[in-house]
Amino acid sequence: MSELTELLDHARKGEQGARDALMAAAYQELRDMVQRAMSDAASTPSLQPAVLVKEAWLRLFSAGAPVEARRHFFSAAAQAMRRVMVDRVRLRRAQVREARLERVSLGDVEADVPAGLSLEVLELDRALSELDTFQPRLARMLELRYFVGLDLLDTAAVLSVSPVTVKRDWAYVREWLLTRLGN
Repeated sequence: MSELTELLDHARKGEQGARDALMAAAYQELRDMVQRAMSDAASTPSLQPAVLVKEAWLRLFSAGAPVEARRHFFSAAAQAMRRVMVDRVRLRRAQVREARLERVSLGDVEADVPAGLSLEVLELDRALSELDTFQPRLARMLELRYFVGLDLLDTAAVLSVSPVTVKRDWAYVREWLLTRLGN
């Protein structure tokens, strides 16, 4: 059992100091994931990993909503980071009022992206929302791989499916993105 899983269990039981320890461990794990996901310096030039972590952290824990399990933590973190990135791009566009698109790379999963496909945060958000309407699990998988930077094995564990299923689904999502967002 991982440290985060144990701390989640202690916090659910209401043990003294467990919530603070959980928050410290979760923050560090989230920061490590973002560092891995954004290891490519060109991935999001306007949003530093520390800023993304802090903003996502505030969204995750400011309301005081408990994180029920490690799986829930990863899913909530991916969604929080997605919202932070989308909101940041929207704010920047509103301030700048220009048509220039902010492109981002997929960090460690960039090799899995079809050649010639450059993702724009708002395009990706729209595509994820569309995918969520007919394949919600695949949308969660894409969030976990893109926004959290999980590899196939970790993604499989969070989604409670086999690594083979994630690999097959990832191939499908890559092709779907190429068709949906390809130039």
